[in-house]
Amino acid sequence: MGEPRFSLIVATLGRDVELGHLLDSVVVPGREDVEVIVVDQNPDNRLVPLLASYRDRLRLLHLRTPRPHANAARNLGLKHARGDLVAFPDDDCLLPPGVLDRVDRTFRDDPTLAVLTGPAVSPSGVLGSGRWRREGGAIDLRTVWTSVIEFNLWVRRDVAQALGGFDQCLGPGTRFGSAEGNDLVARAIRAGHRAVYDPGLHVIHPDKRRTEIAAARARVYGAGLGFVLRRHAPFSSTLTFLVRPLGGLLRALLRRETREARYFAATLRGRIEGLLASREGR
Repeated sequence: MGEPRFSLIVATLGRDVELGHLLDSVVVPGREDVEVIVVDQNPDNRLVPLLASYRDRLRLLHLRTPRPHANAARNLGLKHARGDLVAFPDDDCLLPPGVLDRVDRTFRDDPTLAVLTGPAVSPSGVLGSGRWRREGGAIDLRTVWTSVIEFNLWVRRDVAQALGGFDQCLGPGTRFGSAEGNDLVARAIRAGHRAVYDPGLHVIHPDKRRTEIAAARARVYGAGLGFVLRRHAPFSSTLTFLVRPLGGLLRALLRRETREARYFAATLRGRIEGLLASREGR
């Protein structure tokens, strides 16, 4: 086998069945040019038998790290990546049929392209996990906020490594629990790289926006977006992402929707905290 075209870097913790479903979706006849780097943050060996069952079907690299920190795990995987293109699917994602071919073709057709993104799609087929642009095209510092999710982010490996990967003060396992993908793409744009959003490039992920999980995470996720908005966003974008949760909170209070109100209140509080944090994230 030659060098892989793709390196899919999967930071995982606490999931095995879902990871198996992801690996099943990566096994594509005719695409033997994909390596999967599993960065295992589990304190036990739960993944050993699962990964062993895929050894004859996938190029697999199993890395271990005791630190429960998504971006540290992704960056560890990035150091070992050999593919021309890297991506970072979550351990509960699925790759729809044809997605690797679509990404491969897009990068081959445009040698100037450094970053390609697409939206999240729920298992039912509707857009999820954020607000998404309807039109495709180049991403800039105004549109990066509605064009990026970490698990549907495809980057030339040399560009990702030159940027230092993800900022480890962001993401799950930190006080700024989101927007690390927006930050990475914004840094790529600032460095002069070309990024494009393709609304037809889908990766499947459970939509958790209206769940108790989302409500529990809302403040720390809001802080992540607020922090990255402060780093990169024009004032109009920052204002938009403060007005939206405020409007959602008022609407939920009027309708007496308690969980919705808690979610929007925590989101708004987190975004304000992120905006007011120091630029170093301390």
